[in-house]
Amino acid sequence: MKAVVMAGGEGTRLRPMTSSMPKPLLPVANRPIMEHVLRLLKRHGLNETVVTVQFLASLVKNYFGDGEELGMELTYANEEKPLGTAGSVKNAEEALKDDAFLVISGDALTDFDLTDLINFHKEKGALVTVCLTRVPNPLEFGITIVDEEGKVERFLEKPTWGQVFSDTVNTGIYVMEPEVFDYVDPDVPVDWSGDVFPQLMKEGKPIYGYVAEGYWEDVGTHESYVKAQADVLERKVDVDIDGFEISPGVWVAEGAEVHPDAVLRGPLYVGDYAKVEAGAEIREHTVVGSNVVVKSGAFLHKAVVADNVYVGPHSNLRGCVVGKNTDIMRAARIEDGAVIGDECLVGEESIIQGNVRVYPFKTIEAGAFVNTSVIWESRGQAHLFGARGVSGILNVEITPELAVRLAGAYATTLKKGSTVTTARDHSRGARALKRAVISALQASAIDVRDLENVPLPVARQQTARGSAGGIMIRTTLGVPDSVDIMFFDGQGADLSQGSQRKLDRVFARQEYRRAFPGEIGDLHFPSSVFDSYTGSLLRNVDITGIAESGLKVVVDASNGSAGLVLPSLLGKLGVDSLTINPGLDEARPTESADMRRSGLVRLGEIVASSRAAFGVRFDPVGERLSLVDEKGRIIEDDRALLVMLDLIAAERRSGRVALPVTTTRIAEQVAAYHGTQVEWTTTSPDDLTRVGGEEGAIFGGDGKGGFIVPEFSSVYDGTAAFVRLIGLVARTQLTLSQIDARIPRAHVLKRDLATPWAVKGLVMRRVVEAAGDRFVDTTDGVRVVEADGRWVMVLPDPAEAVTHLWAEGPDDASAQALLDEWAAVVDSAGR
Repeated sequence: MKAVVMAGGEGTRLRPMTSSMPKPLLPVANRPIMEHVLRLLKRHGLNETVVTVQFLASLVKNYFGDGEELGMELTYANEEKPLGTAGSVKNAEEALKDDAFLVISGDALTDFDLTDLINFHKEKGALVTVCLTRVPNPLEFGITIVDEEGKVERFLEKPTWGQVFSDTVNTGIYVMEPEVFDYVDPDVPVDWSGDVFPQLMKEGKPIYGYVAEGYWEDVGTHESYVKAQADVLERKVDVDIDGFEISPGVWVAEGAEVHPDAVLRGPLYVGDYAKVEAGAEIREHTVVGSNVVVKSGAFLHKAVVADNVYVGPHSNLRGCVVGKNTDIMRAARIEDGAVIGDECLVGEESIIQGNVRVYPFKTIEAGAFVNTSVIWESRGQAHLFGARGVSGILNVEITPELAVRLAGAYATTLKKGSTVTTARDHSRGARALKRAVISALQASAIDVRDLENVPLPVARQQTARGSAGGIMIRTTLGVPDSVDIMFFDGQGADLSQGSQRKLDRVFARQEYRRAFPGEIGDLHFPSSVFDSYTGSLLRNVDITGIAESGLKVVVDASNGSAGLVLPSLLGKLGVDSLTINPGLDEARPTESADMRRSGLVRLGEIVASSRAAFGVRFDPVGERLSLVDEKGRIIEDDRALLVMLDLIAAERRSGRVALPVTTTRIAEQVAAYHGTQVEWTTTSPDDLTRVGGEEGAIFGGDGKGGFIVPEFSSVYDGTAAFVRLIGLVARTQLTLSQIDARIPRAHVLKRDLATPWAVKGLVMRRVVEAAGDRFVDTTDGVRVVEADGRWVMVLPDPAEAVTHLWAEGPDDASAQALLDEWAAVVDSAGR
């Protein structure tokens, strides 16, 4: 049997280490990752191997040649352009068409029993066998579900935490029959998991999953790269170490000179012809490459040092990676997580802070204190996006410098000359940051339409009118010291997960586009924004019957930007209204839960005393809406969703309603009663707005005050929901309390459980296993439905070490019992 080693990836997440070296050649214990892979293949008798290459292909070919030194026969299949995981193997079809073959990545460290994998494949008579393993954090991999016979039931590539239903992931190692090539188009990008396997499963072809025991690490990040070094030294993975073990865990290669007065505390590795002077101290999990010089007084701990590096006297390297041919001068200090590229100079007594990236061929001046990455400028950061854009404490985590870099990264994802709409809330912090954002966009050849202070729905609507995207800066809801930098797509919706990852990658690589002097973007301040918004709203939302109804409503603008739209809107509606808290208050750009509650209580008192039909309260940016009925009673947000649903479904009598899967199933009863249908979505706002904007959608909501009025826009809009509600109440001649009373009571309980990141995948697998034969819905997280209709949902939080649980039953006691039962399952897996 032949093998295919895929060695064409760029390894962008590992830059600057891969700026001038292909990822498969990165050394682990002073030997390229791909050499470890090839030695594993040879150990299992797979001596004939085809290597697929693309990025810096000549370096891979020059290093391994024809494989003679390894006792193997290597041939190469070169990709002119990236073809994807399946397309690259298809490119080597001529060499593989006669027999089954094994596919393996050239940049993953493993010691799996490939012989057993191949035997499993033959025994099952499989067309494709996918090698699987279990990992603590499955987010970066494709998760896979198999049945008791090992047959694959489902694939999901790079899930969000809400989509994690197992910790069993695809390792990218496959055994395949040549017939699989019939499903791969030539010369175009094709992926196994995303394109080929779903088609095979659709046709009922035999795809099996083999769960391998042993070690596997996808060396895709700096953290996993350093971890792989430590695991080799700890002998957690069965690979060859080139050298002599002079004392337990201390490996020294041929020709190395280690002075007897040097301190070595293993496990560690010193490469061939390296020199370690007296007084130097090398501690555990350090790898010193070939020809490295470590001077007296130097201290290295958990450091990975490539070939031909000079480590000066009294320098201090902790948990860092240093590229080849770099000079680190006297008393320099490099902190945990920093990465220094090839052929750099780090000057005397300079300090490079943790997680800083220094790209190849850079000089750090003597005495410099470097706390941002050195590329042309700027720094990298992982996991930019939270629940609502990029969030953090103003001038601590979210600074003007960070805003500039974020805007530059966003601009780089767009075409030169594109237009971006910018907006803010009424806080001073948002105003200052927006100015920084505008400058960065213009400097990246982007034209800017600045709306200044507007409600969030207005910013979204204006973005959708011809802009390539938008940026809104607002105070974080309920956290006055923090801000959110929100990014929109061309439709004014939050960026999709894919677009977020793209922006994340550009920001992490810090390769921003800069405009030439003649390309600097223009800045416009559009006029009549509010008139345009209200005019469009009143043209698209049904307002018949409002003027004749004599309705009286109370509107609380919460001293926020919603108050900027209300004067012209209420006048054009012809409704008798009382507006409270209309003025902007810079000192209160957001409100706490207690402030919101007390505001609603006060609103209820005014509604009851004024005999109004109902009251509404906007959040400070006009995105969300809270309701009070004619009796002054607060209608809780989850209940308000059902009231709105009942009104809209009763009027429309057909269509689809977008709701997150955490919503009570009473919503299905309400929708079905009126001839409409619920389409369940994930809890992600961008997924809900996507479905809410599709053809046939009549309504959407998240049960937290966010409502979608599809005839006007596909995003949350408090003002549009308010206008829609007035029209509905005017035409039905029913009060909100009457509508509320005719809807059955829901019994949904929620609980949050602390869950370490390392066991989140395990928790979800245990939940699926515990479900047994019960119906399992994996739209978001895992929802388990009991035979009697009760259900529980388990959802890992994407940003915190927490797992969320919801349970619904016919009464609170039943829901509580179900919640307790499944909380015990989550708890036991998380211990």
